[in-house]
Amino acid sequence: MARAVKEIPIGTAYPIWTGIGAVGTVLIGIFVFKEPATFWRIFFIFTLIASVIGLKMVH
Repeated sequence: MARAVKEIPIGTAYPIWTGIGAVGTVLIGIFVFKEPATFWRIFFIFTLIASVIGLKMVH
């Protein structure tokens, strides 16, 4: 993250960093711990990814 804030504002870097962590944690839960992959979980994961991409695009 320290390298990222040299290139992009902290207001963009932090949500990207936490978004990657959140998506990674959910995916580990689904694939490793066999948590349910419901429609709404997948929907909101994609919404989070789209939001992170949107933040990067408006940078």
